[in-house]
Amino acid sequence: MNFLRFLFSTSFLKQLSYLIFAVLVLFGVVSFVLKVYTQHQEYLEVPDLKGIDLAALPSLMQQQQLRFEIIDSTRFVPELPPLSVIDHLPTAGSEVKKNRKIYLTMNPSGYRTITVPNLIQITRRNAESMIKAVGFELGQIEYQDNIGKDMVLEIGHQGKKISPGALLPKTSKIDLVLGNGKR
Repeated sequence: MNFLRFLFSTSFLKQLSYLIFAVLVLFGVVSFVLKVYTQHQEYLEVPDLKGIDLAALPSLMQQQQLRFEIIDSTRFVPELPPLSVIDHLPTAGSEVKKNRKIYLTMNPSGYRTITVPNLIQITRRNAESMIKAVGFELGQIEYQDNIGKDMVLEIGHQGKKISPGALLPKTSKIDLVLGNGKR
């Protein structure tokens, strides 16, 4: 009974109203400070960085109030200049906060080098499929007198004889010297 009387007393109701008011004021202050601190509704638009050279990136990103990090540079795109941006995340036109980090995929300085497979003494058909599977292109085909018809006798690149295991840039043209089936 005393407890119920205390709950409905003016001193308890007064203290409860002070507490509710203090909580509401604290909530309002914290909400306002968070909006200012997190720059609520203040966005920057990410520019289109595709094709931008690596040397120009730091000044451009500083002007835009953004940061960047290079995450990949293994895929070579011949249509874009070497050491330029291929792609980025977030994409162009996205809205981000100031000082956001943009992740860049860069174009390397050239195609990566690949080991030339051993094509000697295999058929033309198998050699062509191996060349294409590795990432090379088929170059010129010449024939020599040899009993093995369409058998690979030599491999070459840019008019020079090369041996299996040589390192060449991807998409290089591999020339084949084949047997014509004559003795």
